[in-house]
Amino acid sequence: MENIISKQKLEKYFKLTSTALAKAKKKIIKTKEKYANEIFEMVENYLSDAKFFEKKGDFVNAFAALNYAHGWLDSGVRLDIFDVKDRKLFTIK
Repeated sequence: MENIISKQKLEKYFKLTSTALAKAKKKIIKTKEKYANEIFEMVENYLSDAKFFEKKGDFVNAFAALNYAHGWLDSGVRLDIFDVKDRKLFTIK
Protein backbone atom coordinates (compact mmCIF):
# COMPACT_ATOMS: atom_id res chain seq x y z
CA MET A 1 0.00 0.00 0.00
CA GLU A 2 1.32 3.41 -0.97
CA ASN A 3 1.05 6.34 1.43
CA ILE A 4 -0.42 9.32 -0.37
CA ILE A 5 -1.33 12.82 0.75
CA SER A 6 -4.37 13.77 -1.31
CA LYS A 7 -5.55 17.24 -2.31
CA GLN A 8 -8.66 16.61 -0.18
CA LYS A 9 -6.55 15.78 2.88
CA LEU A 10 -4.54 18.97 2.41
CA GLU A 11 -7.72 21.02 2.11
CA LYS A 12 -9.06 19.43 5.31
CA TYR A 13 -5.92 20.31 7.27
CA PHE A 14 -5.57 23.80 5.79
CA LYS A 15 -9.12 24.46 7.01
CA LEU A 16 -8.50 22.86 10.41
CA THR A 17 -5.31 24.85 11.08
CA SER A 18 -6.75 28.11 9.75
CA THR A 19 -9.83 27.70 11.95
CA ALA A 20 -7.65 26.93 14.98
CA LEU A 21 -5.49 29.99 14.26
CA ALA A 22 -8.53 32.27 14.05
CA LYS A 23 -9.88 30.89 17.33
CA ALA A 24 -6.52 31.24 19.11
CA LYS A 25 -6.23 34.87 17.98
CA LYS A 26 -9.48 35.61 19.83
CA LYS A 27 -8.43 33.79 23.01
CA ILE A 28 -5.03 35.22 23.96
CA ILE A 29 -4.33 35.43 27.67
CA LYS A 30 -3.67 39.16 28.14
CA THR A 31 -0.34 38.84 29.93
CA LYS A 32 1.03 36.57 27.20
CA GLU A 33 0.41 38.62 24.07
CA LYS A 34 4.13 38.81 23.21
CA TYR A 35 4.39 35.02 23.17
CA ALA A 36 1.13 34.69 21.27
CA ASN A 37 2.39 37.01 18.54
CA GLU A 38 5.59 34.98 18.18
CA ILE A 39 3.51 31.82 17.81
CA PHE A 40 1.21 33.46 15.26
CA GLU A 41 4.22 34.53 13.20
CA MET A 42 5.52 30.96 13.12
CA VAL A 43 2.09 29.53 12.28
CA GLU A 44 1.61 32.00 9.45
CA ASN A 45 5.10 31.24 8.11
CA TYR A 46 4.40 27.51 8.10
CA LEU A 47 1.00 28.06 6.47
CA SER A 48 2.76 30.09 3.78
CA ASP A 49 5.29 27.28 3.32
CA ALA A 50 2.47 24.76 3.05
CA LYS A 51 0.81 26.81 0.29
CA PHE A 52 4.15 27.11 -1.52
CA PHE A 53 4.69 23.34 -1.44
CA GLU A 54 1.10 22.68 -2.47
CA LYS A 55 1.49 24.91 -5.55
CA LYS A 56 4.62 22.94 -6.49
CA GLY A 57 2.64 19.69 -6.18
CA ASP A 58 4.73 18.64 -3.17
CA PHE A 59 1.86 17.50 -0.96
CA VAL A 60 4.07 15.61 1.49
CA ASN A 61 6.03 18.72 2.48
CA ALA A 62 2.84 20.82 2.41
CA PHE A 63 1.26 18.39 4.88
CA ALA A 64 4.40 18.45 7.04
CA ALA A 65 4.34 22.27 7.16
CA LEU A 66 0.66 22.19 8.16
CA ASN A 67 1.49 19.83 11.00
CA TYR A 68 4.27 22.12 12.23
CA ALA A 69 1.87 25.08 12.07
CA HIS A 70 -0.73 23.29 14.13
CA GLY A 71 1.92 22.07 16.55
CA TRP A 72 2.82 25.67 17.32
CA LEU A 73 -0.81 26.40 18.14
CA ASP A 74 -1.05 23.34 20.36
CA SER A 75 2.10 24.39 22.19
CA GLY A 76 0.51 27.76 22.90
CA VAL A 77 -2.50 26.01 24.38
CA ARG A 78 -0.35 23.72 26.53
CA LEU A 79 1.69 26.70 27.77
CA ASP A 80 -1.51 28.60 28.71
CA ILE A 81 -0.99 31.32 26.14
CA PHE A 82 -4.42 30.70 24.61
CA ASP A 83 -7.57 30.05 26.61
CA VAL A 84 -9.36 27.61 24.31
CA LYS A 85 -11.55 24.64 25.17
CA ASP A 86 -12.15 23.08 21.74
CA ARG A 87 -10.85 19.50 21.80
CA LYS A 88 -11.48 19.08 18.06
CA LEU A 89 -9.05 21.87 17.19
CA PHE A 90 -6.48 21.71 19.99
CA THR A 91 -4.63 19.29 22.25
CA ILE A 92 -6.04 20.25 25.63
CA LYS A 93 -4.85 19.15 29.06
